[in-house]
Amino acid sequence: MAPVAPSPSSSPSPSSSSSSSSSPSSAGFRPHRVVVLALDGLLPFELGIPHRIFGRPRDARGRHLYEVVTCSVRPPGPVETDADFAVHVAHGPEALATADTVIVPASYELGPVYERGELTDELAAALARVRPGTRLASICTGVYVLAAAGRLDGRPATTHWADAERFQRLFPRVEVDPDVLFVDDGDILTSAGVAAGIDLCLHMVRRDHGTAVANDVARRTVVPPHRDGGQAQYIERPVPDPQQASTSAARAWALTRLHEPIQLRDMAAREAMSVRTFTRRFREEAGVSPGQWLTQQRVERARHLLESTDLSVDQVARDAGFGTAQSMRQHLQAALGVTPTAYRRTFRADGRRGSGPPVPVGA
Repeated sequence: MAPVAPSPSSSPSPSSSSSSSSSPSSAGFRPHRVVVLALDGLLPFELGIPHRIFGRPRDARGRHLYEVVTCSVRPPGPVETDADFAVHVAHGPEALATADTVIVPASYELGPVYERGELTDELAAALARVRPGTRLASICTGVYVLAAAGRLDGRPATTHWADAERFQRLFPRVEVDPDVLFVDDGDILTSAGVAAGIDLCLHMVRRDHGTAVANDVARRTVVPPHRDGGQAQYIERPVPDPQQASTSAARAWALTRLHEPIQLRDMAAREAMSVRTFTRRFREEAGVSPGQWLTQQRVERARHLLESTDLSVDQVARDAGFGTAQSMRQHLQAALGVTPTAYRRTFRADGRRGSGPPVPVGA
């Protein structure tokens, strides 16, 4: 599971804007409206991520859980990309006033936003249309727009690892974490470069509608529902000795035994390594320690069981490998900001959401 900045405000809640506007069981159903802000110089790949991820989820009656709209800071018309084509955007900045979530993808032509951390008058006027309480998200260098608007002062955020140092210098009041794939700070979420936008959007679907819905979107998109570790694993380093063994077999072995006590020495033994060597290589490959990784996988297992079964909280805790309900409660509270009972109540509101066999993650 990608590391995120846990925040109680980021936990799933029946009263959150995401749930209230898109829950299939709510009266007067309407899809959660995602507005993507297309800026000149945008990357077409990143522009397409929200449409692909949020365009998939449906409720039990086949209704789209999200409506995705693209807008420009100008009246409808062409927006230049970093490729040899432009895209025609059918909505102007007024669409931002209708959003439940606004997503800002990366652009290579941010001008004063990137150079001095200042919004253009046109961009400032567009962002002023966003209603208070709207969820904000950025992909890669789209975070410059949120920071220039003052939305990230005193808050955690991330961006592409190659740009993190420059971003921090330009916006010293932002708490930049260059190692993670994305940061969830409740009403504002930021992601690292390019494909990390997929991780971020899947996370928002998971936060809004649970793991089963997010996993289904991931399968249909042919991407993993989670990626282990953070950006550290993608930074260029000297080529390792080709004879060095991977730790993937130990991870696969552990995933089938989450309900059992798993010792670090047992995982190291699967790879015929010393504990010290295994721990170092595990962190290099997964971006987190073996202990952190096991906790992440157990949290995901517990989420799946809470959503898809009628097992008691005590039994879920045992099956997920936490041993006791109290231990599981502490771990879910730390990771999600919510208790097991509240999590189940939120994501099983329609009675049977999330049925099906467990989906292994992180292998």
